[in-house]
Amino acid sequence: MRNKLLTILSLILIISCQTDEVYENLNRDPKNPTQVDAGFLYNAAVKSLYDQMTSTNVNRNIFRMLGQHWTETTYVDEANYDFNNRNIPANHWSEMYRNVLLDLKTASEVVTADEGLSSAEKNSKNAQIEVLAIYTWAQLVETFGDIPYSEALNPSQFVLPKYDDAETIYSDLITRLTNVIPTISGTGFGATDPIYSGNATSWKKFANSLLLRMGLRVIDVPSMSAQAKTAITSAVSGGVISSNADNAALVYESATPNTNPIWVDLVQSGRSDFVAANTLVDFMNNLNDPRRSVYFDQNLGADTYLGGPYGENNSFNSYSHIRGKDDNTSMHSPEFQACLIDYAEVCFYLADAAERSISGTPANAASFYNNGITASFNYWGASNVATYLANPNVAYATAPGDWKVKIGNQLWLAMYNRGFEAWTAWRVYDTPTFNLPAVSGNPVPTRYTYPISEQNLNEANWTAASAAIGGDTQTTKLFWDKN
Repeated sequence: MRNKLLTILSLILIISCQTDEVYENLNRDPKNPTQVDAGFLYNAAVKSLYDQMTSTNVNRNIFRMLGQHWTETTYVDEANYDFNNRNIPANHWSEMYRNVLLDLKTASEVVTADEGLSSAEKNSKNAQIEVLAIYTWAQLVETFGDIPYSEALNPSQFVLPKYDDAETIYSDLITRLTNVIPTISGTGFGATDPIYSGNATSWKKFANSLLLRMGLRVIDVPSMSAQAKTAITSAVSGGVISSNADNAALVYESATPNTNPIWVDLVQSGRSDFVAANTLVDFMNNLNDPRRSVYFDQNLGADTYLGGPYGENNSFNSYSHIRGKDDNTSMHSPEFQACLIDYAEVCFYLADAAERSISGTPANAASFYNNGITASFNYWGASNVATYLANPNVAYATAPGDWKVKIGNQLWLAMYNRGFEAWTAWRVYDTPTFNLPAVSGNPVPTRYTYPISEQNLNEANWTAASAAIGGDTQTTKLFWDKN
């Protein structure tokens, strides 16, 4: 169903060049185009978003370290929570604002102004754009806290945008998402849509699953509890992702520049910068988790897995490597897919909602919990899920801890290769116990600090925002992370 990125971009370029205004085009400066095809902008934003959330380049994305699934070898600043040496917050901020949100905004403007599209076609394309924009805004709030929102993406009017209250933004995003879901129809960007090929049913499942996630993210915020419950009920009744076939996935290509960015960092680079972290490997060893054979290589011997001490200067050859089997289910494949939200994640959220007895949500938390684990096994091609589910330390009735610990632990395990959601699972459920990094001993961050450029160029608004959230530090708890 999903089309290859290179083919998509090529088709868009060909189509966008077919016009009767041949002679007018001769007078246009090709280095400063006055018109850009909406589909091209949309796909550029999609690729930027997936690349940013998937990359393991330490200049761009260190979420796998924050979730303590991976750790480093030679250069260990990032695993020791040094955000500023490589301007990591600034790079993430810039990518999400400039290359995702601004491109989506411009794409929507082009769609809306296109007199060749019917009202229904415009609404269909703009609905897809809106869902991805809401995902991106929510991710920024969940990463930084208060951010520029109402005055953002409008540099001609607001050169130095103010920061809006994170809770207010998040509430507005839930409202926006609730409003756009009923409008998802038609074929959107159709065959040029690399996520769902414009399939409205799939887009609705994605949007409802995002609404479910966002509702549960703020369910414990007293002032948002009622809105959150309504959102969760609406999402479940509207239909969420119900199998791995529904995952919001992007399939990469075998050729540059459309390869999976993990392949670029693990294979093409020729570097050996990462090993599995002992936080993850020790946890999985204690459960005899069969997913070890698909998460990690057996470079230390058959069924032998050893994680590098988190944050230590680890020898690459002494610890378990990231799985490198040469097929498209391996992170060493250039064609390995990336996900923004998947079935396993949704199942654990449904288990959470069931435990809270939220109106309109099914009541069997154990079944959703089991489905989440099974979905993870199936996604990775792991075997022996029935044996794993029967393990007393895994079985919902007997696993240690309350329901939040049980769900939180298994969600964290299932979010392997989804570094941001692994880190966020730890922030939401406060489990499992993370290690302090071996070199710095710094506490585990609960947010990204604001970019240094904001301190220098937007100082007044940065100062106000820092005070509003309780200080621009790595351990400041965001508004939804207070328990």
